[in-house]
Amino acid sequence: MHRVVIVNSTPIIALLEIGYIEILKDLYSEVIIPEAVRDEITIKDERVLDNYAWIKVNAIKNIAAKDTFISSLHDGEVEVMILAKELNSDLVIIDDSLARRHAKHQGITVTGTVGVLLRAKHNGVIDSVKPLLDSLVNSDFYISENIINEVLKLAGE
Repeated sequence: MHRVVIVNSTPIIALLEIGYIEILKDLYSEVIIPEAVRDEITIKDERVLDNYAWIKVNAIKNIAAKDTFISSLHDGEVEVMILAKELNSDLVIIDDSLARRHAKHQGITVTGTVGVLLRAKHNGVIDSVKPLLDSLVNSDFYISENIINEVLKLAGE
């Protein structure tokens, strides 16, 4: 079954950082990012996504819709939500808590990087969540102790 999965920049950057970007491909076959997310990811290295043809870039159609979002959200987060609505997405992967609340308020199904790792464990894509959580924390990706403990419990670790 083909699922439409839209991803924000932070989950992609975090998974690239720890060397596990392929988890997204293993779970979803392909993911879609809006242009603003591509721009955020490639700001330091414009070729960083070159080896990942399964990460598709889609432009949002309703550019005027960007004006209806609160200014504290980043361009990428806003375009993720607009694209999710335009493509009737099955899932959005976004980590920022304000953006997640905003997406949920719009009826968008949301998970984050940690949720992706948990799904990967449940689907047998990875053997253990803990080493990846540790790698994320060591690469300055913030995860609260409560979330770490809850995820490890859900993962049976």
